[in-house]
Amino acid sequence: MTYPGQPGPRALPPGHTVELVTDEAVFAGLAPEWGRLYGRCAAATPFQSHAWLHSWWRSYGPPGRLRVVLARDGRELVAAAPLMLVRRPVPALVPLGGAISDYGDVLLDDGRGPDAATALAAGLAAAARTALVDLREVRPGAAAERVYACWRGPRRRLADSLCLELPALPLEELVARLPSAKARQRVRAQLRRLDALGVKSRPVLPDEADTAVRRLLELHRLQWRGRQVTGEHLRPRFREHLVRAAGPMVRSGDAVVTEFRMDDEVVAVDMTLLSRGLAGGYLYGAHPLLRERKADVAVMLLDACAGYARAPGRSTLSLLRGDEPYKHRWRPDPVPNQRLLLARRRTAPLLAAALCDAAARRRGKELLRRARRREDDGAGTT
Repeated sequence: MTYPGQPGPRALPPGHTVELVTDEAVFAGLAPEWGRLYGRCAAATPFQSHAWLHSWWRSYGPPGRLRVVLARDGRELVAAAPLMLVRRPVPALVPLGGAISDYGDVLLDDGRGPDAATALAAGLAAAARTALVDLREVRPGAAAERVYACWRGPRRRLADSLCLELPALPLEELVARLPSAKARQRVRAQLRRLDALGVKSRPVLPDEADTAVRRLLELHRLQWRGRQVTGEHLRPRFREHLVRAAGPMVRSGDAVVTEFRMDDEVVAVDMTLLSRGLAGGYLYGAHPLLRERKADVAVMLLDACAGYARAPGRSTLSLLRGDEPYKHRWRPDPVPNQRLLLARRRTAPLLAAALCDAAARRRGKELLRRARRREDDGAGTT
């Protein structure tokens, strides 16, 4: 379809057209060709799969705000940007997936050279006549960087969330990276403990995935009872999204759901997301009995995830977003995500406003960190 602000032929490579999808039913029907494009984009992560995005939209999407920009060469889909319109703090087109997605990106057909990125940039500029394009949580090397490189208007790149990553190595080699012999001995002792307890793991079949994910969320709620937890993981809309997405993602190889059993009872369930380049543990649930029996759940999960990360061509075992202290025991590499801001000349004031808002938020977070340090220092002297 055409839409207001449709780029002229000079803005597009020969033979290319762009399209704006605002109807959920049309977005749902894109699944087959979206999947083919996803398979031709090496930088894509499971957070750009159609199963993840469409399920997320059904649970979280505000009515009337869907804005999916497509670029075609003839009839072939060669680029896609899954976005929605938000109004605050400034009008902006932001990636679908929201806060529960660790990476945001667009899809580009790697075999089309720069034409796919140029066409998608033209489509984005046409869609963003009165809004900023605000691409959050962009991983280094993402396809969105190629759109940023050919963008003709004002643009800025900011730091976004921090992710921690390990190389895709067998667990024994990850243990060898630990800083001391004592730390290495401790992990090996924990692996022997898991064996002694008879903990066994198996990936579930696609038809079992929805039941396994429901069990994962039940165990997740149980393990965090009485403690601070990410509240969204306990909400019905999150459960509906994750259960709905799990089966198709397991079937397509974009995820693996693993059950851990002890005495023939399921004591833990983990969901690991898989792409061509990485494996990342997304969410797990573990029965408190494991900790009562002195089982190290983190070692158990990393052992399974390391196995999935060793597929041919897969180079990264991602611990995904978050700088939690327990992740640092493995000596991961810090890899900051990026925020790519794209504006037209007429929307440059929106870019300036977004930059001011980002600076104010960074300042607020820094003041909060300082206040917490002062409180901790004061508690230590009493």
